[in-house]
Amino acid sequence: MDFQKIIDYAKGCVVGKYADFKGRARRAEYWSFTLCTSIITGVFSLLNQITGWSIFATIGGLISLALLVPGLAVAWRRLHDIGKSGGWYFIGLIPVVGWILLIVWFCKEGEPGENLYGEDPKLFD
Repeated sequence: MDFQKIIDYAKGCVVGKYADFKGRARRAEYWSFTLCTSIITGVFSLLNQITGWSIFATIGGLISLALLVPGLAVAWRRLHDIGKSGGWYFIGLIPVVGWILLIVWFCKEGEPGENLYGEDPKLFD
């Protein structure tokens, strides 16, 4: 996958589907968003560590807060893609076991064709 496609997926989660909990998100969309948000927050954290200026921590915190809803939405849609209700996201509240299960599910290929939550997102790429 090329860099532009990763940016397009991440931007689509923030701009086009900010709080869209309906439909399905393919693996590439979820992991692209996760990668981009991790890089952005990591850069601000690193800048804070290097310079000691708390403004970078504040900006990073505000960005993380602004990306909370689209992060939840893309995770919800990702679970829809494998045929699970988005409510299964809360299994992540169980330490270690819940996190591992979510990671496995997020890595799993989506159900081919239409499912209860909508059309296969691979058909539109």
